[in-house]
Amino acid sequence: MSRNLLIDALGWGFLLWVVGYVLGVVFFMILPPAAVGWAIMPIGILLTLWILFKKVNGNTFGYYFLLALVWTVIAVIFDYFLLVKVFKPADGYYKLDVYLYYTLTFLLPIFAAFRKKAKI
Repeated sequence: MSRNLLIDALGWGFLLWVVGYVLGVVFFMILPPAAVGWAIMPIGILLTLWILFKKVNGNTFGYYFLLALVWTVIAVIFDYFLLVKVFKPADGYYKLDVYLYYTLTFLLPIFAAFRKKAKI
């Protein structure tokens, strides 16, 4: 695995998760819990697209597919251990906004690959 792929997959994937986590903590103090995920989502989408188009320089579809997998695994694992297990939300954590977040985490790198015309 190349150094660039490690940075793009693990580095950017973890950074994106941390930004969402911090925004979640901040928004939790000012918004109703049911609105937190929906408030974070547009910010997360814009930041993810900016990273994919300005910072990630993969040139194959496989590169972006691997990013999609790693970023999604990071999101699911860190959410589970640092949100679900730690905070034990009374009404549960997994709702439509979370499933949409996981879906977009996977699909945005695929979208970027097609827009950048990555080699298949």
